[in-house]
Amino acid sequence: MQKTYGLLGKNISYSFSKKYFESKFKREGITNTEYLNFDIQSLDELKSIIQKHPTLKGLNVTIPYKETIFPYLDKISNKAKQIGAVNTIRISKKGKLKGYNTDVYGFKKSLQPLLQKHHKKALILGTGGASKAIAYVLKKMGISYQFVSRNATNHFNYQNITPTILDEYQIIINCTPLGTHPNTNECPQLPYEALSNKHILYDLVYNPEITLFMKKGAKKGAITINGKQMLVLQAKKSWKTWNK
Repeated sequence: MQKTYGLLGKNISYSFSKKYFESKFKREGITNTEYLNFDIQSLDELKSIIQKHPTLKGLNVTIPYKETIFPYLDKISNKAKQIGAVNTIRISKKGKLKGYNTDVYGFKKSLQPLLQKHHKKALILGTGGASKAIAYVLKKMGISYQFVSRNATNHFNYQNITPTILDEYQIIINCTPLGTHPNTNECPQLPYEALSNKHILYDLVYNPEITLFMKKGAKKGAITINGKQMLVLQAKKSWKTWNK
């Protein structure tokens, strides 16, 4: 029996998910199974996607729909509700859509091995759907955090990030698209000279593999990691969610 999975997003031709799942199907001899990119301008197109693809069993959700997908779902897991973002949808035999968040699992598993005793505080750059999963994980791990955005009202903005603040917040997670291919000469505006080997710079961007944000951190001896491992881990968790 044919099975279809896919990715829901906007401008997703570069996407990791399609390549990942297609090579998984090949490697593991999973037949009659396809993974499609659903590059849509609006979530109002979701209904017709489901009608056109009756073999659809599950979806991944990416930018910019992780937060706005909620009204289109029949059910939402408690964790995804608490986070306020969904990145995985399971479609039941009756066609009911249930939303989950597997970003949480991917981020936690990839960050944990890097943590040392002094890593007590984090800066989350950006306030989109992915940043919500990051905040949820940090809270569960007992790491206090502050969001940083361009037009901050109740949190930091880039203008007031000083070397003193960077000295205090020794985990910095980039949840913005800054530095993504083809704009590889961009990076978040920070006083990078204040970084040291006590810092972790985690970039959710994975294309290129080493972003300017990571390069600037590595230059100062910081531990750097891109979003590839998180993506692989969350994809594995998605697969389990669809096939449980």
